[in-house]
Amino acid sequence: MFHPKHRKPILWTAIILLALLCLFLFWKGMSDISGAKNKWKTSPEIAIDQKLFYPVTDVLDGDTFKVKINNKTITVRLLGVDTPETVDPSKPAQCFGPEASDQTKTLLSGHSVRLVFETKRERRDKYGRYLVYAYRDDGLFLNETLLQSGFAREYTYGSAYSFQLHFRKTEQSARANSIGLWSACGK
Repeated sequence: MFHPKHRKPILWTAIILLALLCLFLFWKGMSDISGAKNKWKTSPEIAIDQKLFYPVTDVLDGDTFKVKINNKTITVRLLGVDTPETVDPSKPAQCFGPEASDQTKTLLSGHSVRLVFETKRERRDKYGRYLVYAYRDDGLFLNETLLQSGFAREYTYGSAYSFQLHFRKTEQSARANSIGLWSACGK
């Protein structure tokens, strides 16, 4: 057995070692989280020809979908629009969110899209999604269509973009005519 005189130093040594272990594990966990969150910053940029059409492989929600480019699948986010959320696991789906997601699926099903970047803005968001204007293979301008039909709101994050005023007017028209979410969810 340990002599009572030696118990205190052993106890303090154990506490200090445990505290150091906890700090190390906390630091390691935080570096893993930040590394995963910012993984896209180190991933190479995919070359996207803005004149070509790429097949849509999956629709994640009303304003986010995936396309295949040279055997790689990337996630794109529509620039200038925001549809009600449906995929946030910490929140219930927002009013008209499922309808917006279904509409985007319907609009993109069996189609390819041309992805156009805003020259005055970043190409990717903090989640690594490519920020684009999407034109369907038959010419339909997806960003504008979702606003016109009341499935989206105009959304400006950060700096202005080329279609900002047009998108705001398009949303105002849908709102004034109680189209889509403006009828279902109120103004």
